Amino acid sequence: MDDIKIFSLSKHSRLFSVPDNNREYLFVQAADHPYLEEPYRAESYAIAYLKEGGIHLQAGLNHYDIEAPAIIALGPSVIRSFRKRNNLMKMDIMFFKDSFLLERYADLFFLVRYNFFENNDLHVLRLEAPYNTRFKKIFELIELTLSAYYHQAEIIRNYIFALVYEIDAYYRQHSTGAQTLLNGYPLFAKFRQLLAHNYMNERKLDFYARQLHVTPKHLSAAIKKQTGKSAGEWIDETITLEAKVLLQNKTLTVSQVSNMLNFSDQSVFGKFFRANTGMSPVEYRKKF
Repeated sequence: MDDIKIFSLSKHSRLFSVPDNNREYLFVQAADHPYLEEPYRAESYAIAYLKEGGIHLQAGLNHYDIEAPAIIALGPSVIRSFRKRNNLMKMDIMFFKDSFLLERYADLFFLVRYNFFENNDLHVLRLEAPYNTRFKKIFELIELTLSAYYHQAEIIRNYIFALVYEIDAYYRQHSTGAQTLLNGYPLFAKFRQLLAHNYMNERKLDFYARQLHVTPKHLSAAIKKQTGKSAGEWIDETITLEAKVLLQNKTLTVSQVSNMLNFSDQSVFGKFFRANTGMSPVEYRKKF
């Protein structure tokens, strides 16, 4: 992951024009989101409370048109980008590293248990009363805590725990009778999980079909019926998204990016990238 474009907390502080406190957490009140339309990862977790207006979020290959009030939860590994939906937008964001949250916590796997940080189906939580009131009050308390001289980090840490538990409580309360893609389309869920672990090395449909004990034709047809895109399109889009993130790191040559994505040579990678984006890797890189 060191070679992949990752936004640090310092980068976020500059992006949102707030002071960099050199800590492992950062609270931002965004009245005009910078709308990063190019994909990137972050070094920290993020829980955002969209109070007013709306934004478009791409997380992995999922797209969300989000209207307030809503909660957005993103883990560090999630590739994300944002696009403006309207001129009105107010959002509070709590960025934090796992090392900060778990500094004095015995269970180092605490965050792993809550899959809304990584599961594309669960990143966005649309709020209704009374949950909207509860999240609003927690974020207001976080804002007030920023002016505290004593125990600020400890208080912030406990409010983050509260946010995690509140999000989990919402999903537990509303999960009965509600089908996510994981429950409704088990083949697609297994395919997507397999793809997430293997796309850097495997691009061929045959590999995924063998792992899932189905024929490539059946896999492609089933995924297309369930999602509107064939299995091959999901594979290509996943690799293209990763390639975009890698190409933003100008310390890597295009040849190195090609090797990291397991292409036989730079030429093959270039043809693949152009076919999926309409531009060459070099042309894409020049955008930055």
